[in-house]
Amino acid sequence: MVVKVCVLDRVLSNSMGPKKRGRLCVVFHFLATPNSPTFISGFRGGNRQAIDSSTRVWFNVCHMNPPPVQCSPKPRLLPLALFTLLYVLAAVGGSIVAGNREFAFYIVVMLVLISVVMLVHHRMRLTGGQLWALSVWGLLHMAGGLVSVPAHLPVNGPIRVLYSLWIIPDLLKYDQVVHAFGFGVTTWICWHAIRASLRTVSGAEPRPSLGLMVLSAAAGMGFGALNEVIEFIAVLTIPNTNVGGYENTGGDLVANLAGCVTATVIIVAFGKKRRVA
Repeated sequence: MVVKVCVLDRVLSNSMGPKKRGRLCVVFHFLATPNSPTFISGFRGGNRQAIDSSTRVWFNVCHMNPPPVQCSPKPRLLPLALFTLLYVLAAVGGSIVAGNREFAFYIVVMLVLISVVMLVHHRMRLTGGQLWALSVWGLLHMAGGLVSVPAHLPVNGPIRVLYSLWIIPDLLKYDQVVHAFGFGVTTWICWHAIRASLRTVSGAEPRPSLGLMVLSAAAGMGFGALNEVIEFIAVLTIPNTNVGGYENTGGDLVANLAGCVTATVIIVAFGKKRRVA
């Protein structure tokens, strides 16, 4: 959607000389997902020219009544923060009671990641769905290392926690499901960041093309590989970890790939649905 606003004034800009009449028009390009204010372009007297920096206008279409496009509601952070804080405190208490040094290391890593997510949210406004998905991923991770598995259920290795549980014996573990979910969400957020950056540069809403989806999935896989590096550090620094060996690492990477590819398929499917609508 494009809206052109024109005003008649005696002085348009200092660069045009004093008391020179003319028409100043500002063109607003409203994007499909206007999560941040944007200034696009301006015209004087019908000729496209750069507007002086003092006359730039920043505008958020969500503040219009009614808005010209559907606007995402601002995420409510308090319920999300309380939910996350409760399970992190429970995980800290559980790891202390169990004397689980490995999981204490992962709790520290998670606190760092929460800080990073808040910084990212401050810079580019993640959606409520993305923030809740990240929090649920954290909960699944905490539960995976601390919740015990009953004796009658099959596990991989001597440590009977959810991360060792076979959902499908010798084929699919709880750990791999969490990997697929988590790095699928990571791919979604990588696409969100790429789309926001392209929108800022071009002023147009980018579509989930094959190239951009490959880039988003590759970014998600890269963060998955970083997770394996963190697990390797845990193996080198903490005795008797439940990380597993080479086969476990390979399985995790395959699960990461499955989650990233699934996320890109969903993104493309929803993108086509919006264009048809």
